[in-house]
Amino acid sequence: MDSHFVLNLLAYLLPTFVLGFVWHLKLFDAYYRRLDIYRPDVIIPFGFLSMLIQGTLFAAAYSRLVPHPTAMADGLGFAAGAAALSWSFTTLAVAAKHRMTSVRGFIAIETAFTVVQWALVGPLLALTS
Repeated sequence: MDSHFVLNLLAYLLPTFVLGFVWHLKLFDAYYRRLDIYRPDVIIPFGFLSMLIQGTLFAAAYSRLVPHPTAMADGLGFAAGAAALSWSFTTLAVAAKHRMTSVRGFIAIETAFTVVQWALVGPLLALTS
């Protein structure tokens, strides 16, 4: 396995898992409870596996779409596109399918999460390449 691929995978996986855990289960736990969208017994290994799959695909895409990154702008540019894609399936699709007390509230908090997530991941991708 290519060392750049592994570093790119870790650049996605580590901040996404830590941020996701702290954001969803600590900082904004009460807010998500009020949204009544999550099960009371969140299955953390499923979330981690989901992030591992996402990270694998984003790392592979990054190495193909940005084969010779030379600047922070390369990581940030990729992050902008990846954030839009990610937001479409983690926010819009969930809001469309799941019962919740406030669709607007869910979209707001998950949009903020996605922005913070990719603001962390984008520069890390650039630094690991």
